[in-house]
Amino acid sequence: MATQQMRRSRDNEEQDEFPLTERVVRISRVAKVVKGGRHLSFNAVVVVGDMDGHVGIGMGKADAVPDAVRKGATAARKNIIEVPRQGSTIPHDVLSKYIGSVVMLKPAKPGTGVIAGGAVRAVVELAGIQDIMTKVRRSTNPVNVVKATFNGLKELKDPAEEFAQRRRLYEYGRERERERAERLRMRQARRAAQQAALAKRQAEAAARQAAAAPTAPPPA
Repeated sequence: MATQQMRRSRDNEEQDEFPLTERVVRISRVAKVVKGGRHLSFNAVVVVGDMDGHVGIGMGKADAVPDAVRKGATAARKNIIEVPRQGSTIPHDVLSKYIGSVVMLKPAKPGTGVIAGGAVRAVVELAGIQDIMTKVRRSTNPVNVVKATFNGLKELKDPAEEFAQRRRLYEYGRERERERAERLRMRQARRAAQQAALAKRQAEAAARQAAAAPTAPPPA
């Protein structure tokens, strides 16, 4: 009982944080043949979003349509992502594939609107994208199209963050190159010092041998 109350309070906090809008993309009836006959149930694909950069998708299955929609909305709330945007459109092109569906998302100029089909439109509109051009290729199954669109939105990158990350990687590479060059210089200096010390010891040994050698008698 306490666990259910904690879950309900957490769900209420999430709803307060993001005032989400639900949209049912598809409801399909599924029949399962069992020993006593055919058992009918319903599948619902639900998209939730706050129209301000947050969107999630989920699927629910139940014996009644309202229960399936409720389960799908609950699953979608647990799967919310933040979509990077550039004004009223997306920052760059993206091509996403899920099973047999291929979805292309392209940025559009302000005033273009959402040029998309029903399944793609539900996802991008609830994500807060107002200007975008899309194209669905191959399979037009709404479930696959919704998931392909969702995966495409997950692949979007913020240009400023991407530039900063690449800058950090570049600076890190430069620092590693400097450290590698410094280690090489120290290694060469150490090797040169060892060679100089060896040459000095060899010269000292040769001098000692020359001093210890007997001198030849003067000629008569």
